Amino acid sequence: MTAVVIRDPVHGDIALTDAEKRVLDTRDMQRLRGIKQTGTAYLVYPGCVHTRFDHSLGTCGVAKRIIDGLRRVGYNIHRDDEELVSVAALVHDTTHIPFGHTFEDERRIFPRHDSGRRIKAFLVDGEIGTVLKSLGLDQEVLRILSSRDPVSEGYPAPWKVQIVSGCVDADLLDYLRRDSYFSGLAQNYDDRIFSYFALEDGQLVVSMSKHGMDRPDARSEVLHLLRMRYFLTERIYTHHAKISSGAMISRAVELACRYGLEEDRLYPLTDATFLEFLKRFPPEAPDPVLGHLVTSVEERKLLKRAYVLSSARIGRSKRDSLIARYSSSVVERDELETEVASALDLEPGEVIVHCPPASFFKEIQVPVRTGEGISRLTALAPDHSKDVEALANQYEDLWKFYVFIPAGRTGLTERAGEACQALIGEPNEYCPGLR
Repeated sequence: MTAVVIRDPVHGDIALTDAEKRVLDTRDMQRLRGIKQTGTAYLVYPGCVHTRFDHSLGTCGVAKRIIDGLRRVGYNIHRDDEELVSVAALVHDTTHIPFGHTFEDERRIFPRHDSGRRIKAFLVDGEIGTVLKSLGLDQEVLRILSSRDPVSEGYPAPWKVQIVSGCVDADLLDYLRRDSYFSGLAQNYDDRIFSYFALEDGQLVVSMSKHGMDRPDARSEVLHLLRMRYFLTERIYTHHAKISSGAMISRAVELACRYGLEEDRLYPLTDATFLEFLKRFPPEAPDPVLGHLVTSVEERKLLKRAYVLSSARIGRSKRDSLIARYSSSVVERDELETEVASALDLEPGEVIVHCPPASFFKEIQVPVRTGEGISRLTALAPDHSKDVEALANQYEDLWKFYVFIPAGRTGLTERAGEACQALIGEPNEYCPGLR
């Protein structure tokens, strides 16, 4: 029974049950209003000020739409199961800290937001945990959000997990549309995607066949989603200014950790309170380097590219060597930053090395049903999968290694490029004088 209807700028009206409204009204859900969905992307696209609260609400709404689509093609889904899935979708990002993906996925300062410690703090010990328990949903919501591979783990109804955190899921279908809308980039998908979902052996699949015949329209729509995912990664998530600003905040957090900052200190914070917290850390004697990094991001005085290597140019073998050396080891990254700073007579914190781990296009593994049965999208016949393989290769080639330095000093970029080339042994791909 509907308790409240909320107007969302992306999906329209989203109707919530009383249980969903009780969860939404908790302190930790409301905290998400202060955490931007795309981190520092607002420094590139001013409209990217939408939040994880917006996204969580949208993901809940999309989960309901997926279930509605399944019902329309004949699947009998009990209302209790729908509420379980929609509540799990609503709380799936509750465990995020400010700028979390930057710290967790790019710099790996803290464990992922869906790790056991974070889930326990928010969804067991916190106010949401109390509400979930009173609703009798606590254990099943935890199982859904903790599952990595529901099929191999023997989860009795994998589709419940896959709607929330599968390959093509409610999370993806919300943020693709939401991030496009708020960035101002003209990207969208057709709502017909909701008619392509099916259940097979308890799994959520995309049906690419009907009456035993392949459906080119379904295949085209899934490929469109993948292209949209690639496009947003290229234009928003890996934009060099977003990477620079995220790296600067990450560097400040790394310094704070050396003064004893613990991850759980960040749990109650929003973006704004987090940045203020960092500028005054440690409380007894705030570090000026740490404060300068944060203030520079707030004023958009960002460090600039001086040295760039791309996976597309150096190949994956050399990429993996760089990752093993400078992503997996904070010590080696610090040493390189110190060497470059010394060569350029710069101060600590004025040189930042950014070497992200390799990322993979998980969405291409979506389970699909064709006239020949169930398989992964990547396992289709070669004439169907070549577009998928090409997109996956393009996606991997978005990886870049950066060395960032201060802007506006004559000749510094050229000197930094030469120093980095000598230290790393690879030609600099960044040539600011060329167009």
